[in-house]
Amino acid sequence: MPSTYSLISSNVLSSSAASVTFSAIHSTYTDLVIRSSVRSTDSGIRNIYLAVNSITSGYSATQVRGLDSTASSSNRSGDSSWILGLSVGSTLTANTFSTNEWYIPNYAGSANKVCSNVNATPNASGSNQYDSAVANLLSNTAAITSLTLTDSGTGFASGSSFYLYGIKNS
Repeated sequence: MPSTYSLISSNVLSSSAASVTFSAIHSTYTDLVIRSSVRSTDSGIRNIYLAVNSITSGYSATQVRGLDSTASSSNRSGDSSWILGLSVGSTLTANTFSTNEWYIPNYAGSANKVCSNVNATPNASGSNQYDSAVANLLSNTAAITSLTLTDSGTGFASGSSFYLYGIKNS
């Protein structure tokens, strides 16, 4: 267990937004964690994407998803951002939000960047419970200084919240 876990920045949306950016991320920590509670302004279930430092190539991912009692998996490569999780949409049960946690180890190091995600996207009506886990790779060795989250639909709904934490292992 890391010995420090510090809030770097937070953003709770008071109106809908197409994206959320954490910028000027310093190399003070060893790892980063993003936690969110999100709802999409679009219908259905939406993907959440994460772009690093405005880099638009070199992303790949392996994703495992569960929909109710059905499991599936996929591999992706050649993407312009990481696929990082799911967001419950406006046509699903009102006032429900998806929860996501992204872990980015060694974000300031000189190796390729990796990120893992776990997600739960409920629908309180009892159907369409989505869960996912994603392992992401970015073939780029630059230190991470900014992160931009976007929704594959029209954006994040008011009330969605995003928290960026830094972790020191010593």
